[in-house]
Amino acid sequence: MATINVYTESTPNPSTMKFLVNKLLINGSLDYPNKEKAQESAFASELFKFNFVEGVFFASNFVTITKTDGVDWSDIEPLLKDFVKGAVESELSVKPVEHSEDVNFEGTEVEVKIQQVLHEYVRPAVEQDGGAIAYKAFENGIVTVELRGSCSGCPSSTITLKAGIEGLLKRMVPEVEEVVAEAM
Repeated sequence: MATINVYTESTPNPSTMKFLVNKLLINGSLDYPNKEKAQESAFASELFKFNFVEGVFFASNFVTITKTDGVDWSDIEPLLKDFVKGAVESELSVKPVEHSEDVNFEGTEVEVKIQQVLHEYVRPAVEQDGGAIAYKAFENGIVTVELRGSCSGCPSSTITLKAGIEGLLKRMVPEVEEVVAEAM
């Protein structure tokens, strides 16, 4: 068995930390914003046993953990790194049934183009910050997306949404007039 290495990266959201491992954890992404939703995932359920864990998000080779207020990362980061390393080494399941996330764009020609831009250009950048973006709808020139992981509740997510994502979509899909985030 190869040695599992875990390293951390801060994210734009000060309440979240990205724990990266040198192994693929999941194809796609899974968001567990609370303990109740995490019941299907052994890995997430175990993380929620820490009283300072408020949210868990998995994508490719990382888990983004959201902490409660009043706890310093310097106090909990070593503990969480050890836990993540042990969980990956013991192959604690991220989700009950592994299935690959096939990219399947649906809708009108404009909706498909929006989804392609989000998938190809926006998703990799958002994942680098420990989050995910999901297309929800396109109506009357307005694209609705859902931000998950570290992007959910991040102080800079509005700037990212308006300056980055909206600007890119307006340039690449002229029918887009505005991008808004749907509340979780």
